[in-house]
Amino acid sequence: MNLNTPSDTPANTTPSESEPSPSTGEVVFLSGDLIFASRVRAAAENSGRPFRLSGNVPEDAGDAAFVVVDLSTRSKVVDGLMALCQQHCPHARVIAYAPHVQIARIKAAREAGIETVLTRGQFDSALAGLF
Repeated sequence: MNLNTPSDTPANTTPSESEPSPSTGEVVFLSGDLIFASRVRAAAENSGRPFRLSGNVPEDAGDAAFVVVDLSTRSKVVDGLMALCQQHCPHARVIAYAPHVQIARIKAAREAGIETVLTRGQFDSALAGLF
C-alpha cells in the first residue's frame, strides 16, 4: 500500500498554484495525545514540513498537505471533518488512525469518507516515510 500518493491522483500531475506543494505543505495533527504528537512532529519536520497540533481543522490551514486524525482522542471531529477539510484545506490528504480494538471508530471514519484509515500500528509503522 502506497501511503504517499492518493490512488485517484495521477503520479505525473503537478499541483496548481492554489495547491500546496506536495513536498512543503503543513501537517495538521488533530489529537490530544501530546506524547505521540512529538513522534508525528518529528516525522513531519524530517520531511521538511511544518507541523501544527490542533483540536480541529484550523480555518487558516489552506497550505496543509496532510490532516491526520487520532480517532482515540478526536473521534468526535469525524462528523463533518471532510466538509471542513474541503472548506479550509481542500488539497490536504486526510488520514485517520485508531487502536485496532476501536473497530467502531475505524468504521465511522471510513463511512465519513476519510480516504486513508489505519490502525495505530499501521500508522506508526508508516510514519517515518508518510509525509
